[in-house]
Amino acid sequence: MSSANSSSGRHRKAKPMSLAVRRAFIIAAVPVTGALLSAPSALAADKSTKSTATTAQSVAADGLDPAEQKIADNLNTRAQNPNLGDSFSGIVLDSASDKVIWGHDADTALMPASNAKLATATAALTVLGPEHRFTTKVVYGDGTLTLIGGGDRLLTTADVTELAKSAAAGVKSAGLGSVKIRIDDSLFAEPTLANGWNDSYYDDQVSPVRSLVVDGKLSADTSMDAGKVFAKQLADQGVTVDGEVTRGTASATDVPVGQHLSPTLAETVKKMLKTSDNDIAETMLRMTAIAAGKPATYEDGTAVVRDVLSRRYGVSMENFEIYDGSGLSRADRIPARTVADILDLLTDPRYGGLLRSIDEGLPVAGEAGSTLGPEWGRFDTPDSQCAVGQVKAKTGTLTGAIALSGLTKAADGRWKVFSFIENQSSADPAATKDTLDGLAATVNGCWA
Repeated sequence: MSSANSSSGRHRKAKPMSLAVRRAFIIAAVPVTGALLSAPSALAADKSTKSTATTAQSVAADGLDPAEQKIADNLNTRAQNPNLGDSFSGIVLDSASDKVIWGHDADTALMPASNAKLATATAALTVLGPEHRFTTKVVYGDGTLTLIGGGDRLLTTADVTELAKSAAAGVKSAGLGSVKIRIDDSLFAEPTLANGWNDSYYDDQVSPVRSLVVDGKLSADTSMDAGKVFAKQLADQGVTVDGEVTRGTASATDVPVGQHLSPTLAETVKKMLKTSDNDIAETMLRMTAIAAGKPATYEDGTAVVRDVLSRRYGVSMENFEIYDGSGLSRADRIPARTVADILDLLTDPRYGGLLRSIDEGLPVAGEAGSTLGPEWGRFDTPDSQCAVGQVKAKTGTLTGAIALSGLTKAADGRWKVFSFIENQSSADPAATKDTLDGLAATVNGCWA
């Protein structure tokens, strides 16, 4: 393994694009304190000074300064840990200069696991915009109230209760004795398994992807569950519900009687990344496809992701293959260099507003309630404990695949972007995660 300072394969920095043009162009715990949490403005400032700071700190035009060389030397040694196995892709970039400080098989495409959510989030924010909200509606027609799903993965029982109150008021004012209840989740096609998904995923990893869900619960039929919650809340409001909840499509002539707007997409993105929520990711992929004028399918959603990353941001799609939005697919392949290039967009001040929620949604080492929290045994070894509160990164875990990619301010005071992806190690997954945490602490410099 050796350090590298080549800039080949780096993304080109494009001009920002308005929301309207973006849509035409393509067709959303206990906090850990520390300097890291001031990241958004600091990242932008770091990137904006690269023209002067790089010259001052570099030994040569393309060389490594002493602090960077120490990172590279330590990674050369520590990345040989047998916990990483034989299939390991890693890279470290300096955010201000975009210089590659260290790399090992950085262009080798491996299963990224949930690191794929970074691509999904970037595309969604670019196409939809961070302030976008998803709408859940209730309409009435021909004796039936229809609850219409709009892709809100954060819809709660309390939200449905408010919809039921509004609908009940309409029913009573119309003098109706009873109503039928129907759910309409036709925004998405009938759920299918993605390429590379196992049948067992529906047991505990993800629900069949539908446009209507309440309380984010895993379920074989989230839409029907939501309809039953709605029916119960209506009954609690004194409305007689006639028969069982059915599935169908609302008529264009049905009368609106209630609607609920979700939290912003920015808030949804943050929730997805902090907890690595697979259901949010898959719904987000479909809503991005719809906003781009495409069908709500895995194929069209991932095509939009590739288009956004390559054409909007200049990220190389070489060796990039994704078949879902969550990274559950065992057919997904992304090189560490590409993941780092996506994260490096967060350090560009031109994208600070658009992509800020990705930066804010990355789990922070030691942050309870996130996938890097102590409840998951992360950053709790003698080598990595020093990086608690100093590293923020997206985790990724599948059988045979573990990833950690993020940002940290190194000992030289400059932001570093890193991506480490391991596949097929025979070591205990907990030991592999500890090793990756140690590599992140190495980039930070606290494990010197």
